[in-house]
Amino acid sequence: MRIRTVGTRALLLDLASPEDTDTPGSVTDVAAVVEAWRAELWRRRELGELVAVEIVPAAATVLLDGVPDPPATAARIATWTTTAPPVERAATAPTAAAPARLVEVPVTFDGEDLSRVADHWRTDGPGVVRRLRVTEFQVAFCGFAPGFGYLTGLPAELAVPRLATPRARVPAGSVALAGPYAGVYPTASPGGWLLVGRTEVTLFDVTADPPALLSPGTRVRLVDR
Repeated sequence: MRIRTVGTRALLLDLASPEDTDTPGSVTDVAAVVEAWRAELWRRRELGELVAVEIVPAAATVLLDGVPDPPATAARIATWTTTAPPVERAATAPTAAAPARLVEVPVTFDGEDLSRVADHWRTDGPGVVRRLRVTEFQVAFCGFAPGFGYLTGLPAELAVPRLATPRARVPAGSVALAGPYAGVYPTASPGGWLLVGRTEVTLFDVTADPPALLSPGTRVRLVDR
């Protein structure tokens, strides 16, 4: 782990090794490390051992923003470790910001790219659906659009490429795959992910508390609608 100062009140934990971009399965491994650190930092903040306004995980980093004394905080973090399995740690993190809950998303599995995914997975459409139903996903981080969670849980060998040319408009509620991730489009937007289904669940509501249904650490299952 490399800890870097960002500006005057932030730290960036870089959790990827240089070889991770070339090693099969490394994306999944890094996601597990990021989740373990995300949960540990949230736990430390809840216990009063860490002061940070925001703890923001990404694909291979965790950003701590609003840190009063970055050098001293970096020195403390360098002595910390994560020992619990990532999913177990997330389920026990005692904070409302990382809810220990399982969200079931009802899905109609009729996406127009099901056959394309099936070809990559060397199966058929029903085989893709079966795999998605039995997989317990976890929100690794959020980005792209408000309420969009990048879901890990599929093995590295099932990663799929994005479309060569993104669609101009992907409907809200579209359930899709790209690289090692699954995700649900919270609003209509351009996108190049492979569409496998659709849901009517609201992913982001500015009047709700919290506004996003899926936050980092949340477990997710895609179930039949």
